[in-house]
Amino acid sequence: MKHTARTLRDLQVSPLGLGCMGMSAFYGTADEAEGIRTIQRARELGVTFLDTAQIYGPLTNESLVGRAVRSQRDAYVIATKFNLRMDDAVPGDPSTVGRQDGSPEHVRSSIEGSLTRLGTDYVDLYYQHRIDPQVPVEETVGALAELVAAGKVRHIGLSEAGAETIRRAHAEHPITAVQSEYSLWSRDPEAEVLPTCRELGIGFVPYSPLGRGFLAGRFSSPEELDEGDFRRTGPRFTGDNLQANLRLAQKVKEIASEKGVTPAQLAIAWVLAQGEDLVPIPGTKRRTYLEQNVGALDVELSADDLARIDAEVPEAAGERYDQRGMSTVNK
Repeated sequence: MKHTARTLRDLQVSPLGLGCMGMSAFYGTADEAEGIRTIQRARELGVTFLDTAQIYGPLTNESLVGRAVRSQRDAYVIATKFNLRMDDAVPGDPSTVGRQDGSPEHVRSSIEGSLTRLGTDYVDLYYQHRIDPQVPVEETVGALAELVAAGKVRHIGLSEAGAETIRRAHAEHPITAVQSEYSLWSRDPEAEVLPTCRELGIGFVPYSPLGRGFLAGRFSSPEELDEGDFRRTGPRFTGDNLQANLRLAQKVKEIASEKGVTPAQLAIAWVLAQGEDLVPIPGTKRRTYLEQNVGALDVELSADDLARIDAEVPEAAGERYDQRGMSTVNK
């Protein structure tokens, strides 16, 4: 199955990426062997843009990705992210992770750990995972630019950055991509972030294009999720918000059925239709879901389809994260 590549500013990637977080963290029970097989199957399907981060595990997801790509490193475009201090972090134990730190010293030490865990001498795209309000973004990006000059990083990205921060960062060194949650039910980047990226020629990488699996119909109640799954207490998956969002997901399912596709394929196809400068990275830890997601590349949505979706599918009820999580985004 061959599909046209997309470009994030000056970085060519597959038109669909693979979010690897759930293979190690946050979404309940993980099966590392299946995760590795999923990454390798992705390459066979033409999905070669992988997304990981230091915090996933912590530290274990980068190692998993490194094992999966070891014999085919150059066949993949690998993106990873830094933010929190990992000086005393114990792999797999989130309670041992330290504070947020965007200092140049932390930028330099973080990349060394990522390169070791990934088993590579360069990262294709290196994101600041969250903006540190205590460190001017110009200082952080200046240190990232040094890594580019040294050949350890090929492209720089920002995750969950606000429009003004993006402008300041881009003035220091060209930013290749901005990553944020964006989907049928999370459209807030359309107000400022996405227009800013387009004005500056920066690519946009939507994560959670399936609403953390909810829009795909993967679950309808938090009780269906594993005990360790952070979605069990997410604002969108509890109380009155859950009931409103179940109706939203049912509408996605209805439209998808009429199109003869799965809800997941409709949701991803909608994101893909928002522009050639967008590359969604739906996450999964199973080959079966990966194969279904790739089918979205063959879904064609007409102007009438898109108009109907916009009219009939509202944004989600509830915030994306709890209060603490929301305090770190769009900064």
